[in-house]
Amino acid sequence: MRLRAAILIVSLAGFILPARAVTLDSALAQTLENNPRILQAKTALEAAAGQRLVLRAVAYPNGVIGGIAGDQGGQRSRISSNQPFAFAYGSFLQPLVHAEIPASLRRGDIGLLVAQQQLNVAVMEELHRARLAFYSALLQRSLESLGRVQRARLEENIAGEKSRYEAGQSERGAFTSATLLARELDPQIEEARSAAGLAVLQLAQSMGHSLGPGADLPALEGGLEFQSVDLQWRREVEHALQRRVDLKLARLLLRAAGEDQRIIAAGYYPALNAVASGEAIPVSGIHRDSGGSPQSSDDTVASEVRGGAAYTWRVIDNGEVGGKVARQKAARETNELQLQKLEANVPRELARLQNNLGAINARYRSFVQAAELAEQNVASVQENRAHGLASVLDFRSAESSLLVTRRGVLRAVFDQKVALAEWDRATGRYFQFSDDTAEKVH
Repeated sequence: MRLRAAILIVSLAGFILPARAVTLDSALAQTLENNPRILQAKTALEAAAGQRLVLRAVAYPNGVIGGIAGDQGGQRSRISSNQPFAFAYGSFLQPLVHAEIPASLRRGDIGLLVAQQQLNVAVMEELHRARLAFYSALLQRSLESLGRVQRARLEENIAGEKSRYEAGQSERGAFTSATLLARELDPQIEEARSAAGLAVLQLAQSMGHSLGPGADLPALEGGLEFQSVDLQWRREVEHALQRRVDLKLARLLLRAAGEDQRIIAAGYYPALNAVASGEAIPVSGIHRDSGGSPQSSDDTVASEVRGGAAYTWRVIDNGEVGGKVARQKAARETNELQLQKLEANVPRELARLQNNLGAINARYRSFVQAAELAEQNVASVQENRAHGLASVLDFRSAESSLLVTRRGVLRAVFDQKVALAEWDRATGRYFQFSDDTAEKVH
């Protein structure tokens, strides 16, 4: 199954054309505007507004108006055998005292806030995913470029070994070793190219681009650069607890569970409603079956209006309400525990990210120094090789060390970018990204 998916991705990439270059800011802005999950969350927000009206409707009056028309026939004394009739009816109910009303009003408001925060969470997660895909594509593109530069240097070495071999200054084995050393980079370059294409596909998907045949893939603009950062996690904890949208959503879900529990518990309490009903008969002389009453007036239908108050109280429910309340209480307590875990994890997560960034910084400095030494070593070995003072093995070892250190530098820069993205997510800064980039789509 994985092989089929890989073949499909490679085949699809062959039919997709590169589009104009996009920066990280424009990629995030297009993700915010066109991402399918974000658009779906916006639709859910509109649905939540409708559900809010449904929950608030419990406090509104309920009225029914209707009419009936027909024809009355049959043989009765002093009455025509065929008599058409029509009448209208209506009823009205207004809740006066109901324990469910306050909780339903609050639940409707909270439901709308929950949908808003779910939209915010979707925005944060999709922006984060697009950002990581952008960085991954830049890394793989840089690794591919590094491999091509290294291979070009090795091609020059092949030409030199060939000249020395033809001049009788070296053996054929040296020329063969130089050729094999250059060919070893081919699969690494192709692997980086394929990984870059996959990352660009993921970025295009996050940006809401069509991925069918003939679709345009974004061409990336920019590169990976190491940043000097000074982060203090203790100063960010309070702000993170206030800004993070997942924590806001968890708090709202806890409040919603509490209101749901109150709505269910309203079944314990009595309800008082104002009620009114009536029938309007446009003509007189309409009769109905009196049910055997000796009074002839009992079968006469006339217009009437009734009004009053209705009081209901369910005293015994055999545990139906109590069981539902207990289940909802358990759900609310579960949400409360999850919220406490999320809030308690914020300081630990920020401290871990700060320590990780410190380790990445040390690793980057180490690789930079090692790369400088490796470049000097390669230059020295090349010079010695030209004078016959160094072997092919020495050159192979020097080139391999240089490639490893340069890749280490790129990996360290990429790891820092990912860690900074995680820092922004953990501190709730992604909406600063969306606000800054909303007008930078190009």
